[in-house]
Amino acid sequence: MKLLLIEDNATMQATLRRAFERRGIQVVACDDGARALDRWEASQPDAVLLDLSLPGMDGLEVLSRARAAGWRTPVMILTARGTVGDRILGLNTGADDYLPKPFDLDELEARVRALVRRANPAPNNPTRPPDAFCGLHVDAENGAVYWNGAPMELTARELALLRALLARPGHAVARERLFELVFPGEADVQAEAIEVVVYRLRKKLAQTGAQLVTLRGLGYLLKAA
Repeated sequence: MKLLLIEDNATMQATLRRAFERRGIQVVACDDGARALDRWEASQPDAVLLDLSLPGMDGLEVLSRARAAGWRTPVMILTARGTVGDRILGLNTGADDYLPKPFDLDELEARVRALVRRANPAPNNPTRPPDAFCGLHVDAENGAVYWNGAPMELTARELALLRALLARPGHAVARERLFELVFPGEADVQAEAIEVVVYRLRKKLAQTGAQLVTLRGLGYLLKAA
């Protein structure tokens, strides 16, 4: 999932970016209403978090222009303006939901995910393989890993690591076993090299909702973020 966060408060912007990225959600940030529409069009987000009090252009004006342009991206308004009149105005302008500040981060995430699900309902005949984990699936014929039907761009070592972890999602795989699979027959490679592959793969999994977890003294596992 990709979010566009339009928020001019630097502390709030940084807090929300960290919170969502830890949950495997990509965040594109903008702190100016006048530039928000350009960023919106360029990033093609799955949802927009929109503050109302923005420099350059008020958040309601940003929303009004986006809807007038035919952009149907789900929008969650986040603002300190918490009166009923403000909420009604925001919803009538085209917002899909409204959450007054301060708010709970878990509730915000749940409501954003609900917005995206409503905007992109699951098909009646889904093509996702039944054994997919967070949308990740190993093709039995070619060994490639797909996420939501699209092949992931992985190095050979990243692919070997991910295939091993996907064989038992939610279960720890020993570090030594993973080293054998990722560096087969490479006796001159240091044991710590597996950590480099883990680090790179973890970054590539950030958008999928699968989290690569290090278990000290045990190994690594995949779990849903």
